[in-house]
Amino acid sequence: QVQLVESGGGLVQPGGSLSLSCTASGFTFSNHVMSWYRQAPKKERELVAFITPTGGGTNYASSVKGRFTISRDNAKNMVYLQMNSLKPEDTAVYYCGRNSAPDYWGQGTQVTVSS
Repeated sequence: QVQLVESGGGLVQPGGSLSLSCTASGFTFSNHVMSWYRQAPKKERELVAFITPTGGGTNYASSVKGRFTISRDNAKNMVYLQMNSLKPEDTAVYYCGRNSAPDYWGQGTQVTVSS
């Protein structure tokens, strides 16, 4: 069965960095766009970034462009989100998804940006 497992969340000060990872299993990873979404308290889940199957194309929400980088390793069935220059408004649960409009989700990992 399809499984997506995120890791790497935590508490970080404003201006700091975090790296999230998502390990995929149960499907042919290299055939799928992979995405990161986030959901802040009392807000709808929103797209952060997605990456094409080969990794040659990426797309970012305007709020994170220039600060976040999505990447993937098809040999390891993993997708990553490097987050730099973090702001308090980046605080959310971050989810890995299969496809840009996901049909499967991970369980999420909490990212808290606070001093």
